[in-house]
Amino acid sequence: MEQRMDYITASPEAFQAVLGLEEFVSQRSGIEKGILHLLKIRASQINGCAYCIDMHMKEARKHGFGDQWLSLISVWRESPVYSDKERAVLAWTESLTNVAQTGAPDSDYELLKPHFSDEEIAKLTVAVGTINIWNRIAVGLRAQHEIDKVN
Repeated sequence: MEQRMDYITASPEAFQAVLGLEEFVSQRSGIEKGILHLLKIRASQINGCAYCIDMHMKEARKHGFGDQWLSLISVWRESPVYSDKERAVLAWTESLTNVAQTGAPDSDYELLKPHFSDEEIAKLTVAVGTINIWNRIAVGLRAQHEIDKVN
């Protein structure tokens, strides 16, 4: 598979707009790093975005998240590794990423309320939207992740 274009040089303004969203989500939203890693990895798994999965798995490892916690994200419903708060975020991420099928049900929204304020839920929703934008750019334009060197 080959990258279709260099989207950064093709439209620097569009790239900067999405980068602004990412900067807000990652630097100024106040969302915990673990929560961000969960939602970015899960949305990227659903969207089949190898570029973003590779990037966010590596970032999560750098922040100290373990292999079991990372490996089981795609099957989170089957594992006791995740807290109720993390499960609420994963359910919301799946609902919004698959919004055409799910309609973002009240049941998934209600799971968030014991753990997050309205402001935090709004920020989580923007974070899910932002990773979905990145996934669509990377998948649609065939962004290529680097291949790690094998020792």
